[in-house]
Amino acid sequence: MTEEAGPVTKRILVTGGTGLVGKAIEKVVADGEGRPDETWIFVSSRDADLTSAAETKALFEQHKPTHVIHLAAMVGGLFKNIRYNLDFWRRNIHINDNVLHSAYETGVQKVVSCLSTCIFPDKTTYPIDESMVSISIPMYSLGGVPALLNSLLSCPQIHNGPPHNSNFGYSYAKRMIDVQNRGYFEQHGCRFTAVIPTNVFGPYDNFNIEDGHVLPGLIHKVYLAKQTGSALTVWGTGKPRRQFIYSLDLARLFLWVLREYDEVEPIILSVGEEDEVSIKEAAEAIVEAMDFRGELVFDTTKADGQFKKTASNAKLRRYLPSFQFTPFRQAVKETCAWFSANYTSARK
Repeated sequence: MTEEAGPVTKRILVTGGTGLVGKAIEKVVADGEGRPDETWIFVSSRDADLTSAAETKALFEQHKPTHVIHLAAMVGGLFKNIRYNLDFWRRNIHINDNVLHSAYETGVQKVVSCLSTCIFPDKTTYPIDESMVSISIPMYSLGGVPALLNSLLSCPQIHNGPPHNSNFGYSYAKRMIDVQNRGYFEQHGCRFTAVIPTNVFGPYDNFNIEDGHVLPGLIHKVYLAKQTGSALTVWGTGKPRRQFIYSLDLARLFLWVLREYDEVEPIILSVGEEDEVSIKEAAEAIVEAMDFRGELVFDTTKADGQFKKTASNAKLRRYLPSFQFTPFRQAVKETCAWFSANYTSARK
């Protein structure tokens, strides 16, 4: 656990504080984005098992946060999701329920949770946007759970199609955060919201080739291929397309959401549609950044996963029209340099 202190009016607890996004938030806060009236508390699984309701509540009672950024989750890449869909569902449902309920019970003023574009239906129209997960909040009360069920049934958009079957456990668990946020708002008036980032990458990612996400996995593969003089093998055809967001950009946006964004409805945090790249193009950017000169091979016997998840950032741009994202190749170069410099200690 780490804590950045100031004259306290806000105590901000960050779950998953030692992961990819948590470390990025810690860096931007330390680099001058923090405010004097904020105390930042970054916690990890070493501090509490968030699948335990008792340990989660004890963590909240210990730190007494006024605000929470909820990043903790069981996460993994395509092939880990395929193997352990049930585990992803069960662990994340427990974590999310415990964090949100402890926040409610201890009087937390605002929670910002982290969703994923994988929550959207596999078969859908593009670009995807926030309206595809919205549930109307009735302006009347039917009393507790029946009111929430009524709002779900009256607006079926959140369930207008299943997510991709490769990671349905993780996807459904993340969808339920939005359902809970709206339930806590309707029944208790809680200001719980969520962000929906596209594919995040950067320093402190999980660079495990088998279980990590595509970009850090490719960075590790290129590093090893360069060391051994072997070919670089990319799993799949290289054709699927993704919008990648640098973790430090996402961290700056998280701070804005925590301080300024007042809607219960989630907001997509993404680069523009025009910045979408194929896996092949991403691999080529890594090859260039690491000066790899060997052969590039695509193993088409491996699954591609979902072909595309193109998201609109129009809502974000209405709020922040001048926000500057780090160019993709620059962010890749910085991430590759960090991994090479921290190879022995990086998660892999």
